[in-house]
Amino acid sequence: MTAAPRLPDGPSHRDRLIAGLAASIRERGYRATTITDVVRHARTSRRSFYEQFEDRDACFLALFDALHELLIAHVAATVDPSAPWEEQVDRALGAYLDAIAAEPQLTVSFVRELPALGEVGSARQRAVLESFAVLVMRLVDTGEMRRGGVEPVTLETALMLVGGLRELLVYVVESGGDQARLLPVASDVFKSVLRHHH
Repeated sequence: MTAAPRLPDGPSHRDRLIAGLAASIRERGYRATTITDVVRHARTSRRSFYEQFEDRDACFLALFDALHELLIAHVAATVDPSAPWEEQVDRALGAYLDAIAAEPQLTVSFVRELPALGEVGSARQRAVLESFAVLVMRLVDTGEMRRGGVEPVTLETALMLVGGLRELLVYVVESGGDQARLLPVASDVFKSVLRHHH
């Protein structure tokens, strides 16, 4: 299993501030996090913060974008397109769920706080959902999938799969359930749909 994706914490103020916000959310949650907390973790100044971001919510959205770009690249890199297609499904879902489980505070924060940002938060969630759906379409349309008798999926089918997985994840996070139980359920549903849709 590859390691969960890590946020860049390089010399750029922007990267450091995004990583600083993530560190503060892990420590105290988003609602209790102040810009002072972010700049302390980032080892930079409030002036640097306001040069990069209009406010705390803008930094939060940038963190959401950065993590999901990393997550999509991580899932794509984990899948071996020459492996049997059922194994590809398990690897992709395992990589996704492991990465989510590696950041429980950030996962809870995105689930709870993004909807509170109104339309801008909803638009971000839709964009990420569509990115994951496009990734599913791309992974399905490869050699071993096709040789295994799996037909390409439409965007709508891919959106149902990733949207259903996200809602299940939200439900488990909100109810304090065990995320480890998600993999067999998600794997069964994905394989069943890919096996039988035409």
